[in-house]
Amino acid sequence: MGKVVAALSMSLDGFVADENDGVAELFGWYENGDVEVPSADPRWTFHVTEASARFLRPALTQCGALVCGRRLFDHTDGWGGRHPAGCPVFVVSHTVPPGWPREESATTFYPDPMAAIEAAQAVAGDRDVAVSTPTLARQYLDAGLIDEITVSLVPVLLGEGISFFDGLTVAPVRLADPEVIEGRGVTHLTYQVIR
Repeated sequence: MGKVVAALSMSLDGFVADENDGVAELFGWYENGDVEVPSADPRWTFHVTEASARFLRPALTQCGALVCGRRLFDHTDGWGGRHPAGCPVFVVSHTVPPGWPREESATTFYPDPMAAIEAAQAVAGDRDVAVSTPTLARQYLDAGLIDEITVSLVPVLLGEGISFFDGLTVAPVRLADPEVIEGRGVTHLTYQVIR
């Protein structure tokens, strides 16, 4: 079975989006280099530095499933039916948005976060399950299900917004020393969760 990875870009003061769900200040590194990294969907090609490409390529190819919340799903418009990693998407939501599910999309909806992660792990097999919503990442950390935390740390202070780790109920969560990849405008930090 692959790892369950909480992976998000984050400001130096701990936010994964501004107070209006904006991520422009955090996602600049996806387009600040001359190394082309194609995604599984031809609509998205990233242009990063060589260092960030060393981080991004395996993150995209090793992702066997993605779990997110309804807020992110709505904000991205469901990635148009196909996530850039090309993997199935498991959305935790008590309601299914109009027009979903779609026959041509590997997107499913679960009212229960634990059922969503179990289904994602079953589909991912030996590949990783990415958790891309801070609320779910915290719930899965509290449940002892997160194996790895990846923070793409961006040198910006947002002041306020959506916190990555605010509200953990089972703490402290101990992490191993990070694997560090220094990009331009971002430092990619990968921590293994110590159990």
